[in-house]
Amino acid sequence: MLKKVKPNQTPKLESDELPCPVPVVVDLIGGKWKLLILQILIFHGTKRFGELKKRIDGITQTMLTNQLRALETDGLVSREIFAEVPPRVEYSATKAGMDLKPVFNAMHHWWEEQPQLHHRLDELVAKLG
Repeated sequence: MLKKVKPNQTPKLESDELPCPVPVVVDLIGGKWKLLILQILIFHGTKRFGELKKRIDGITQTMLTNQLRALETDGLVSREIFAEVPPRVEYSATKAGMDLKPVFNAMHHWWEEQPQLHHRLDELVAKLG
């Protein structure tokens, strides 16, 4: 059970004094774009920059670059550069990134159990046309 904490304070478990890792996990994979990038790489495999950009509606080139760099720095995504003209760069989920697959599956299962929210998916599909 979690102890009550003040805002911006990391909660601690009562059973021991280890801090809760959720704020760190949210920093690693949270935000609007990181989860989408990871979902594509985990479930659809290695992709080039342009393929990722096409699959993620609304992301700018700069934002995709920044998010991929952050995920690479954190060890969740790897980047492979091929010595070709023009240079080819491919992005893949690392082992640590692939280890998030059960988290995505759990979110999917949770979604299936929330029929009152399914209209949100219909709205997204309609928006994307």
